[in-house]
Amino acid sequence: MTPRLLVMDVDSTLITGEVIEMLATHAGTQEQVAAVTERAMRGELDFAASLHERVATLVGLPASVLDDVRAAVELSPGARELVTSVQRAGWTVGLVSGGFVEIVRPLAATLGIELVRANRLEVVDGRLTGRVTGAVVDRAAKAVALADYARESGVALERTVAIGDGANDLDMLAAAGFGIAYNAKPVVVEQADAAVRGRLDAVLDLPPFEGVARVA
Repeated sequence: MTPRLLVMDVDSTLITGEVIEMLATHAGTQEQVAAVTERAMRGELDFAASLHERVATLVGLPASVLDDVRAAVELSPGARELVTSVQRAGWTVGLVSGGFVEIVRPLAATLGIELVRANRLEVVDGRLTGRVTGAVVDRAAKAVALADYARESGVALERTVAIGDGANDLDMLAAAGFGIAYNAKPVVVEQADAAVRGRLDAVLDLPPFEGVARVA
């Protein structure tokens, strides 16, 4: 069997919401943060700058809100079915997110996904500092993650598929053998190889997934 790799964005792709907005609800800054998120996903703002601006509104929140948000995260319709279907067909699955590893890694574990890359929130004395630590997972970093996952998994780039919804996914979609826009912004739909709305497992009807049995 020729190895294949599926790499997905997380917020508004694998899951229905934007984690930064869910966190901002606890800080009372949800409307402000949502407006910045929308502009960033349309490609009107630099992602890294917008991330720092949004995370700054979370300063002082107790780290326990991460548990609340983890419990509130909902998978997109068809997400679990897609992951299970391709895994049973022998594919490797990876996640790369402009969100936060504190949410993404536990979620990935429930789906049997080991390849995870995301931003990390800084916590001091049990509270969020309003900063992230380490390099930001932005548009360019997502494409790097795709290439790294492919190399680690022994998959040629032309045998990779990427799925995302926002402008920060464009480099990743372009780098993949096949890029799919899911419930995406117009700028992403225009540049992707295919676009799907509704259930995430609808992508299984696209050419790269030929031979993958749909799991209910």
